Amino acid sequence: ARLERYLQLCAEDNMQVANCTTPANYFHILRRQMLRKFRKPLIIMTPKSLLRHKAAVSSVADFTGDSIFHRVLADPKAPADAAVKRLVLCSGKVYYDLADARDAAGDTETAIVRVEQIYPFPSGDLVGRIARMTNLETVVWCQEEPKNNGAWFFVEPLIEECLAEAKTGPARAIYAGRKASAATATGLAKTHAAQQAALVAAALGHATKDK
Repeated sequence: ARLERYLQLCAEDNMQVANCTTPANYFHILRRQMLRKFRKPLIIMTPKSLLRHKAAVSSVADFTGDSIFHRVLADPKAPADAAVKRLVLCSGKVYYDLADARDAAGDTETAIVRVEQIYPFPSGDLVGRIARMTNLETVVWCQEEPKNNGAWFFVEPLIEECLAEAKTGPARAIYAGRKASAATATGLAKTHAAQQAALVAAALGHATKDK
């Protein structure tokens, strides 16, 4: 699936593009699609690896009662808002790699927020979260795709607008991910793993191990 190609088609609320990371959010976005009184195309990025990922789980309560689809998912292990100096924004399964690396390093100044719905972009939700992080110094967009693919070129100006409205943190986000590439993947598992480790470290501001 080429996420960037769908995002290039997005304008005037003509469709919805999402990349869900939990079973409950996937359930609720499908439910919302059927219950809404209007019909617009819904594009969902659904990597197979999350079907067997031990951390990609939801409780029964997440499916029942007043539970709903969340366009933005908070970090369940985030530090207190005032302690956050680095905010990593991402979408999709890279979140789990980021969370594992952050927790393993004992990083207590980084929050990771998942943008589950990329279009229409959840600016209001994001502004509210950023505004509470009064000591924010760095905002990063992290993605697994090469720089010329994925969501980066689409979300960059939107994140900049959110930062301006929130009146805290830097003026712009920085990119963490693979460099621009003519191919969508390396084709070599060892190279892929090395690149993945490097982009996760870059997103978190951690040192990378020597090759």
